[in-house]
Amino acid sequence: MSDADEKIEIECITSPHHVQRVNKAKFIAMRDALLPVLPSEAPGMSVAEAKAALLPNLSQELFPGGEKAGWWLKAVQLDLEAKGVIERSGKGAVRLFRTGKST
Repeated sequence: MSDADEKIEIECITSPHHVQRVNKAKFIAMRDALLPVLPSEAPGMSVAEAKAALLPNLSQELFPGGEKAGWWLKAVQLDLEAKGVIERSGKGAVRLFRTGKST
């Protein structure tokens, strides 16, 4: 199996005990682009703001023109929420921030 085909298991905060296998390289690239742009305290930033902030830092090889970035952002968001690395603040529109816990 090539590195491009290697999989990683991710969790989902909305479906406890459900694990999904996804492309490891894309997951890590998105995680590494997302975490630095998120504030470290509430109220955080919206998912749309996070996506706009991370797009310039995404690998064009893995995400040409930002292709599929929205899906991967959501997958990483839900996994990191399940692991307690990021949280949502308040009610209403989803706003995300880092908790200080490492991945």
